[in-house]
Amino acid sequence: MELDPTVPTTKNPPEQFTGDVWLDPIAYPREDAQRMTVAKVRFAPGARTAWHSHARGQTLHVTQGVAWIQSRGGVKVEAHPGQTVYTPPSEEHWHGASADTFIEHLAMFDNADDPATAMTWLEHVPDEEYLGG
Repeated sequence: MELDPTVPTTKNPPEQFTGDVWLDPIAYPREDAQRMTVAKVRFAPGARTAWHSHARGQTLHVTQGVAWIQSRGGVKVEAHPGQTVYTPPSEEHWHGASADTFIEHLAMFDNADDPATAMTWLEHVPDEEYLGG
């Protein structure tokens, strides 16, 4: 058994996020056969990811607030505490807080064989696209 030390909350980089977004790591691969990564992510109102995809898909479980999630070419989905959203491997999507509420979710994904290719970051989501949908 291992008890992990507390890791400081980090602010996510503006190259991949619009607005204020904070991350607390929860789980990460510790052995060769493990792939799972889990983080608690908090978005200020209006904050969101850039368009991105995950090589092996991603699961988001909303714990607080109102989340907006949209797949490229799809309808924007609103998720509330207790709801879970899954995006399949390589599906381009964005997610974040609604315009007027904070959001907290657990972000879960499996790393690719090369962890550097687990996520592909794309362009930012402009305000018109974020508010539309």
